[in-house]
Amino acid sequence: QVQLVESGGGLVQAGGSLRLSCAASERIFDGYAMGWFRQAPGKEREFVASVSWSGTRANYARFVESRFTISRDNGNNMVYLQMNKLKPEDTAVYYCGQYRDERWMTTTRIPGGARGQGTQVTVQE
Repeated sequence: QVQLVESGGGLVQAGGSLRLSCAASERIFDGYAMGWFRQAPGKEREFVASVSWSGTRANYARFVESRFTISRDNGNNMVYLQMNKLKPEDTAVYYCGQYRDERWMTTTRIPGGARGQGTQVTVQE
């Protein structure tokens, strides 16, 4: 049973933008903080951004440097990641996930609940 589906990845030139989307089932989405994390080839998974259930609080990894914005649409069970000024080092598979405990969204922990299959982001020089 698919519960989280990411989309919006692709190939982009350095300095470009992409908007990732994550469609979630209501059971996974409703009442939970959500987040994005990524994994590049040969590297560990790393936290990217998180957003509270209400959408009023967000947390970002330091490498984001104000280039990314996380948001959510609770009426449609969607989470988004707007990525601007992309760099080659942003190349990775991006995943969205659920935080079972909203307290973890204020840390750099990757979501520990349900996760999607990921969407590939490739940034060329």
